[in-house]
Order: sequence, then C-alpha cells, then structure tokens
Amino acid sequence: MEQIPLPSPVHYELLLQLLERQTMSAVSQNPDLRRQVNQLIITLRKAAVQQKQLEEICQFSSVGVDHRWSINHHNAEKVVTSD
Repeated sequence: MEQIPLPSPVHYELLLQLLERQTMSAVSQNPDLRRQVNQLIITLRKAAVQQKQLEEICQFSSVGVDHRWSINHHNAEKVVTSD
C-alpha cells in the first residue's frame, strides 16, 4: 500500500502558537471573540491528537505515513516520456 499523506505535525504547532500567543492577546478585550478563538484552539488540539491516533493505527497496520510540508509535494518518481 502507498504511504498516506498527512500534514506535518509542525503545522498544528505553528497554528496553535499563533492562536495562543498572538490572536488570543489581540482579542483579549472581546469575550465573544476570545471564546471563538479558544474553540478554534481546542479544535486544532483535537485534530492533532486524532492525526496522532491515525498514525499509530497506520504503524500498527504497517502502512507508511508521508508527512507533507505543503500541498505542492512532488512525487519522487520520474515521469517517463516517449520521444
């Protein structure tokens, strides 16, 4: 089976740090916005945990995981063209 492409865990970390350090302080005076940002942080944490569980299932099932850094990932296989 082919490796499963998944976001690199660093993407979750970057988003969480941005939301916790910068966005949360920017909305600190607005309780409604603060609540929304907090919900977004919780959702991202859940997504990161869910991805980790998926990775563990893949490992147990001998299915490889390919952590992607972008959606512009190029396949390492060379394309053969006929002249």
